[in-house]
Amino acid sequence: MTAPLHGIHIVEFEGIGPGPLAGRILAGMGAEITQVVRPTKSALHAHLGSDASKEWNRGKKRVSLDLKDNADRDQAFDLVCRADALIEGNRPGVMERLRLGPAEFAEKNPRLVYGRMTGWGQTGPLAKAAGHDLNYAALTGMLALSARRGELPIVPPTMVGDAPGALGLAFGMVCALFDAKRSGKGCVVDAAIVDIVAMLGGIAQWIFASGQLGGDQPSAFHDSPFYDVYRCADGQFITIGPLEPQFYALLLEKLGLNDVDPALQYDTAMWPALKDRFRALFAGRTRDHWCTLLEGTDACFAPVLSLAEAAVHPHNRARENFVSPAPGIVFGNPAPRFSPLKPR
Repeated sequence: MTAPLHGIHIVEFEGIGPGPLAGRILAGMGAEITQVVRPTKSALHAHLGSDASKEWNRGKKRVSLDLKDNADRDQAFDLVCRADALIEGNRPGVMERLRLGPAEFAEKNPRLVYGRMTGWGQTGPLAKAAGHDLNYAALTGMLALSARRGELPIVPPTMVGDAPGALGLAFGMVCALFDAKRSGKGCVVDAAIVDIVAMLGGIAQWIFASGQLGGDQPSAFHDSPFYDVYRCADGQFITIGPLEPQFYALLLEKLGLNDVDPALQYDTAMWPALKDRFRALFAGRTRDHWCTLLEGTDACFAPVLSLAEAAVHPHNRARENFVSPAPGIVFGNPAPRFSPLKPR
C-alpha cells in the first residue's frame, strides 16, 4: 500500500524536540522531508543528540545552510517555494527577521502550509519566553494531576508535552494540506504545546469535573489499590488498573483474594488496608511470576519495562513497534498502520 503522504514535500528547519519529531511522524507516513540544518550543532544538540541522531532523522534529506548568509538564505527560500509545507520551531519573530516568515511566501507559494511549533504559541503574554516540556505540562494543569495528595508532582517524560505537541502539529498540517488541495490556499498552523496538551487533557478534565481526580475526595487514580504501580520481590515493578467491576473481580480471583467482595470495589474506606495487602502480596513474588499469572488477561496488567526491555517484548515485536539500530538505541516505528480496504 502506498504511504498516505507519498508525494508531499516538506521543508523542516532544524530544531529540538517536537519540531523534528513532527517531521519524523510525517516522514513515517511517506512525506519527503528536506531538513535545513545549521552548519554547527547547538549546545543542547551536542548534549542530547549522541549517536542516535541518524535514527532520529531517518527518512529525511539534510541540507546544511547558514540562514544568516544571503546566498544560503536564498537557497532555503527556493526550497520552500517548491514545497507543500514547512516546519519551524523558532520563537515568534525569528523566521520573519530571516525573511522566511509566512508573508514572504504568500505570493510565491500560495498553497504552502506553514507549520509553526512552539511551546507557548505565536501570541499571548508568554509567547516570546523560553520554556520546556515540564513548564508546558505545569501551565495546563496536567502536571498537578500527577501528584498524590501532599506529594510533589511527578516530573513526566517529554511525551506529556513535547510529544503531544509534535503529534498536534502533524495532525494540523495534514488537515491544512487536505484543505489546500481542495481550496488551493495554504495557511499557518500555530501549534502551541500548551494548546494541544490542554486539548488532549480532555479525559483528565472530565474525571476532574466529577471530583474523582485532583479534588479532596479519594481518587481511583491516586488512592485506590486497583490502579497503581507495585514493587516486586526482585525490585522490578508492575502495574494494575482494572477500573471496571468485571476486570477487578477477575484480578481478585487471580490473586486468590476470595475474602474481598468485588462489589465493594469503590468503597473508599476499604482502600488503605487493601492497598497494604496488595503491596505485601506483589512484593512476595518476582515480576516474571506476576507476568506469567496476569499478562494477557482482563486483569488490566502490564510490567514496567525499560526501553531496552520494551523493544524485545513479544507484543511489541509482533507489532514491530520499535527499531533498535544499535545497542542502547531504541526508537518507535511509524504509527498508526494502514491496510487496504478490501471486500470479504
